[in-house]
Amino acid sequence: MSEIESAWGRYPGYAIDLIPWSGRGRSTFNGATVAESDSCLIVKESDHQDQLYFPMDDVAWEHFTETELHTVCPFKGEADYWTLAVGGDTEENVMWAYRRPFPEVAGLEGHVAFYTDRVQVELLEEVAEDGGDIVAYRFPVWGTAADLARLINVVPDGDRRFTSPSFPDPPLGTFIDLPDDRRPRQVIEGGQLLGQAIVAASKTVPDQRVVSASMVFTRAARFDSPLAVEVDLLRQGRTYSTVETRIVQHDKLCAVGLVLLDSGAEDVYRVTAEMPEVPDPLDCPLRDFQVIGRDIRVVDGAYNFDPDDVGPPELYVWMRYRDRPDSPVMQAALLAQATTHYTIGASMRPHQGITEALAHVTLSTGPMAVDIAFHDEADVSDWHLYENPAVYAGRGQVQGQGRIFAQDGRLVASYSCHAMVRSFDTDPNHIGGFTSAM
Repeated sequence: MSEIESAWGRYPGYAIDLIPWSGRGRSTFNGATVAESDSCLIVKESDHQDQLYFPMDDVAWEHFTETELHTVCPFKGEADYWTLAVGGDTEENVMWAYRRPFPEVAGLEGHVAFYTDRVQVELLEEVAEDGGDIVAYRFPVWGTAADLARLINVVPDGDRRFTSPSFPDPPLGTFIDLPDDRRPRQVIEGGQLLGQAIVAASKTVPDQRVVSASMVFTRAARFDSPLAVEVDLLRQGRTYSTVETRIVQHDKLCAVGLVLLDSGAEDVYRVTAEMPEVPDPLDCPLRDFQVIGRDIRVVDGAYNFDPDDVGPPELYVWMRYRDRPDSPVMQAALLAQATTHYTIGASMRPHQGITEALAHVTLSTGPMAVDIAFHDEADVSDWHLYENPAVYAGRGQVQGQGRIFAQDGRLVASYSCHAMVRSFDTDPNHIGGFTSAM
């Protein structure tokens, strides 16, 4: 071990954090569980995707054979490898361990990790509020609900300018250059930009409530660089105010929006759409969107990648954040973030062989414009139903109209989403692959 040179002294700022996972970790291959533990570590390392490490005592060693392969990480030490064999199928050198790690990561001793593109690794979490139901997240996850809220909650950075950091911060590639195939997907979802505009407008006119927001997406934004939200207060009135937002990255316009705020008023009269009759949230299957702490349940499991599962062009989706933000505007922004999730998927449902699995692979897809109006108060820690019919698809365009209902039946918001679905003119591998392609 003394012959291996540590790089810690040459890279100030480099970080490796070992975070105990509060739930269970599980690794499966060819139908067999090859590791499962309540004592896993999520390892967050600069310039790497997260890794899940299992205690060696919780590995089904009968499936593994140690090999002659050894590699050296200048931050962790020397790694030993094992080949996995189950039911006649084999994956060479798919599991590794640092038996004598450097002191900076001493907690890795006695743990192993897997290549997650060759073995299925999951985080399992019991949700007490749902009677002990188990949520399974395919690893590596995108992040947590707190990560998403932190990105949406833009912070002041000068006169009528707000910023959001890269994710992760610092971004991948800060210390060591990384090829695209080692990066997670970099394109930011349009709903996140809409949420950031809502927060920026509210912080500009803090004594009024956001009642509607519109946004046009002009260019894809990326996670690996900070974003700036530039605000122009077009009019500030006692009753209504209008704010223009421009989201910029590397001095290039990514989205432009208009946000309307008002001072509130009593009902003159009230008309509201009725909530559709659908099963309750806990009667619907969970759907993993790789955000820990945000629960999504899809009516009839209709949002899936099964090419033979066809149905009407609509999706009904229940969503809940387990932690409630204190700020009313963050409630609105998190509610708005999901408005660009489902329109494209709904439009694909009637067509056999066409699913969201083709997005960014053979089909160029993404939201182009979104409008949302906020009607009633929402608590995002309670379940909300997103009603998502696609009313048109053709000529490379998709139009959806959505409504958001609280579980008690109140209509809390309504929205429309205009999206793009087109075949790639250029092989996506020539424009950065899945990580960068729309």
